[in-house]
Amino acid sequence: MPSLTRDEARQRAQLISVHRMEVDLDLDRGAEDFGSTTRIRFSCSTPGAATFLDVRAVNVETVTLNGDSIAPDQIVEGRLPLADLAADNTVEVVATMAYSRDGQGLHRSTDPADDEDYVYGHLFLDAAPTVFACFDQPDLKAPYAVTVRAPQEWVVLGNGRATQTTPGQWELSETLPLATYFVTVCAGPYVSVRDEHDGIPLGIHARRSLQPELEKHAPQMFEVTKQSFDYYHRTFEVRYPFGDYDQIFVPEFNAGAMENPGCVTFRDTMLFRGAAAREQILQRSNTIAHEMAHMWFGDLVTMRWWDDLWLNESFAEFMAYTATSRATEFTDSWVEFGISRKQWGYAAERAPSTHPVAGSPAPDAQSALENFDGISYAKGASVLRQLVTFMGEDAFNAGVTAYLRSHEHGNGELSEFLAAMEQAQGASLTEWSRAWLETAGVDVIALDRDGTLTRTSPPKYPADRLHSLDVAGFTDGTKVFHAAVTLEAPQVTLEGAVLDATVIVPNAADLTWAQVDLDEASLAALPRELSRIADPVARSVLWGAVLTGVFRATVDPRLALDTFTAAWPHESDDALMTRVAAAFTDRIVPHFLSPELVESAGGRIAGAALMTFEGAESGSDRELVSARLLASTSTDEDRLLAWVDGSNLPAGLEGDADFRWIVLRTLARLDLADDALIARVEGDDTTLSGHLAALAARAARPGIPDKEWAWAELTQNRARSNYELNALATGFWSSGSLEDLRPYAARYVSDVPHLAQWLGADALDRVATLAFPARVVEAETVDLVREAIARPDLTAGVRRSMADELSKLEEALTSRAHWA
Repeated sequence: MPSLTRDEARQRAQLISVHRMEVDLDLDRGAEDFGSTTRIRFSCSTPGAATFLDVRAVNVETVTLNGDSIAPDQIVEGRLPLADLAADNTVEVVATMAYSRDGQGLHRSTDPADDEDYVYGHLFLDAAPTVFACFDQPDLKAPYAVTVRAPQEWVVLGNGRATQTTPGQWELSETLPLATYFVTVCAGPYVSVRDEHDGIPLGIHARRSLQPELEKHAPQMFEVTKQSFDYYHRTFEVRYPFGDYDQIFVPEFNAGAMENPGCVTFRDTMLFRGAAAREQILQRSNTIAHEMAHMWFGDLVTMRWWDDLWLNESFAEFMAYTATSRATEFTDSWVEFGISRKQWGYAAERAPSTHPVAGSPAPDAQSALENFDGISYAKGASVLRQLVTFMGEDAFNAGVTAYLRSHEHGNGELSEFLAAMEQAQGASLTEWSRAWLETAGVDVIALDRDGTLTRTSPPKYPADRLHSLDVAGFTDGTKVFHAAVTLEAPQVTLEGAVLDATVIVPNAADLTWAQVDLDEASLAALPRELSRIADPVARSVLWGAVLTGVFRATVDPRLALDTFTAAWPHESDDALMTRVAAAFTDRIVPHFLSPELVESAGGRIAGAALMTFEGAESGSDRELVSARLLASTSTDEDRLLAWVDGSNLPAGLEGDADFRWIVLRTLARLDLADDALIARVEGDDTTLSGHLAALAARAARPGIPDKEWAWAELTQNRARSNYELNALATGFWSSGSLEDLRPYAARYVSDVPHLAQWLGADALDRVATLAFPARVVEAETVDLVREAIARPDLTAGVRRSMADELSKLEEALTSRAHWA
């Protein structure tokens, strides 16, 4: 199917205006297909002209334009020509559509816990034509009137309030103007918890088998929802406009969440089944605040074309962390941002696919999908933090409010946003935008012991960025100096600073977007000094500097491991504990250390986890996080088997199925989990999560027959869902000897691209990332992947996934060569 180009979208938007969408869906036709009838009322600025409608159906029964029939066979590659348009037009399409299994379009999933089916719509980025006929581009917004026929025992939810008019027949109230990709319908035996705040009806919904988890977590989620509404109303001075506010936790969701106006969908693994650390609740709370921010940034005002997606994502990211830090209990949420989101963004900046925050080239819709990454989210949010510092918060908020009010229910772009902000600021932002928004690349900031603070831009992307930041020094955990700095030149000398501190931290408050290089003395002191520093933001910056330093080959991974084993057991912030541990276990140890050091390094990490676990307060987040790390790294067969059997478990983890699966997967990697054991644990957990975990465990076994089975299921079984493929790919590369895994590097480049024949782009790109042969850190792997990237038959998303993962592999090779 051709992807809509920017030029085609611009021409179509100049020609037509869509006034009303009427969509009737029949979801009571079985598990494979559903009925879709669409009536579109639109006007044409040039009567007699022609355009095209987007529709990707199993079968189109009838098409009429202004009462005249059009033969369905006129549809070619998802496009239906509409010729000889009148000034005012009505087109109707009656079609049969297919449910998806890849998380795009109208996805249908069976819950193995009770064999109930659930449906949800995820029409991002260009999946709307698989559900209803439409003019599928973000700047042709229209009100939607939707009706749904469903099995009588089902509940229906959507963008408008759903009313059951007769058994099995539902009508959704007409919406305000929406972009096509924001439309959703969710249907199935969902269970609900309801509330109200400030005149806004609230609902949280989930699968029936998750009702206990829904009822357990709903009070906290409602609290964050209400606090976020209050904060946004105060800040934007524009009320939430979309009526009811429903939040639905749906199965097999590709993204974390999706900001459908009035009907936000979330990955239902956020309804934690067992013990949940504070960091997990923080992440979910931030996601709630993020999607709510989209009600203004994205939904009320939508980007005109995908190259301004930052107007959605950067703002939602920035506003969410601002809201959670100011309006909820999570006053320290920027710590998690620094160690999680910014590390994601810095990795995207180091990748060959790096791009500017704003105005990234998006000649067609599918190419825009590639730019939904850590740059559009984390870098964009960090840039907005710098803009607040540059403008002042009052002027920033005034500019944002003016932009929202002047473009509400319409579309905007970078130039219009800047115009509103410049009016509020009273000065030009042209140079600021050019440096921060329109130029790719991340600066490196370093502070020498002579007091020279330097800023180095990447040679490929030179930019004169003004950084507002601070520097601090610590000795024995005490802050011995602190200085605010405006870095306007490539370097500046700090006056009067006490630079004999044991550890010197540039960007100590993590206010700017820059990778930090620590001086040699500070690096050497980290194993003994890092855990003594009380400020969690400064510790986040230091941990981040260690991680990015390893990835950039400026920090010896052996020193990083020494720092981890010495400082991690004393780390008090569970977000730092969780994210740093994941970086070491998932990447630094298996990829950056030489093969002969990997086993001993794993033992050292398990030892740090055990020490932390044994010293933690019973039932604390610290005990939970260290228990999970121990469960995933230990080689103590007796402990692991006892935990799988439910014996000697840490407090609060009794009956925790997710923790049990962590243990079982470790046993599987150690080749200590036979079919009977996996089947027994799966029999005790007949949920979707249990099914996926069992797949991952089977794929994690190191034997050659197990790897062959897992690879065949991953690359050949078309019946596998998006989540099943992710589980198989994740488990596959978690174990096995290099000799056994090496052949799969060649099979990856030959087999994975063929999944495009039946798998949607969003799901396939994720599989291409997870299935990448990152464990085979060899020059031959580089050659294989480079050759594959040059192939013309790759989709753009798979090519980018391969290229970005290849850059990570090359980072590991560079580090090994440098520190050998």
